[in-house]
Amino acid sequence: MYNHDAEARDRALTPDQRLRLHQERSAPVMDELHVWLESQLAERRTERNSGLGQAITYLLRHWQPLTLFLRQAGAPLDNNLVERALKRAVLHRKNALFYRTLNGAQVGDLFMSLIHTCQLCGANSFDYLIELQRHAQELAARPTEWMPWNYRDTLVQTPEL
Repeated sequence: MYNHDAEARDRALTPDQRLRLHQERSAPVMDELHVWLESQLAERRTERNSGLGQAITYLLRHWQPLTLFLRQAGAPLDNNLVERALKRAVLHRKNALFYRTLNGAQVGDLFMSLIHTCQLCGANSFDYLIELQRHAQELAARPTEWMPWNYRDTLVQTPEL
């Protein structure tokens, strides 16, 4: 499935073309996997309460959402992007246990939010924070022009002081 998805990206296929590619190439593999998973439990090759049995049961219980990429154009193969974003939040929450004051935690939350927003829109968070300091007056006057996703355009238009 991932090789087919990479091929779709390399060929710059539209979501509908990608869906057809997956239906042609990935659906038979997924059908075979589904039959194998069911046979493991039906033929008692795997105990339902074992780790493998629980994993198979989980897969079968979530089969419809896991195979959405075979039925809906544009559906991703996985949710790794979301998982990575959640991992950052969980890691920050764990690290926040070591803030000494409530104000320190709020400041830490603010900076982590800024840093993650910069990462999501492809901006260098360190450079962004430096430019905010350099252009504090312009920032105060026009804050919407100094967001991480558009501050570079604003910099080009702002004459040097």
